[in-house]
Amino acid sequence: MARRSGSTLRTVRFYEEAGILRPTQRTEGGHRLFEASELDKLRLVSDLRAAGFSLDEIRGVLETKRAAPTGKVASNDVLTKLNDQIERMRERAELLQRLIDQLSEARDILERCRKCDNTVNFPNDCGECATLEDVNPVPAAVSVLWDVNR
Repeated sequence: MARRSGSTLRTVRFYEEAGILRPTQRTEGGHRLFEASELDKLRLVSDLRAAGFSLDEIRGVLETKRAAPTGKVASNDVLTKLNDQIERMRERAELLQRLIDQLSEARDILERCRKCDNTVNFPNDCGECATLEDVNPVPAAVSVLWDVNR
């Protein structure tokens, strides 16, 4: 299970102890045996965790169907939870894209400083250096990372 999912044994045990994964049986040597569907679940859970979902949120979505009296109730509950999560993920994706853009711009500008041997301006007066004189306005990330204020 760990090998096939790219997870660690510790991760598999953790999710089993959390009640998310359920082995069908154990071998005489004590190894857990899982249905193929549990591998798919482990992959989904690992992706959701990497995306920032809490263990309780994941468990809640996974247990909704089992706890509901009808398919109608279960689907409404799951859809509400999924819609909330999708909206949070969209907001997070927008934030990440904004950071990617800002940091990429800073990287492109600061790339010029790789050849800097200027001991007169460095480190306190980089904003006065000829290398960055055409950078106006100074992007916020450069201002913060390189202490260039203009």
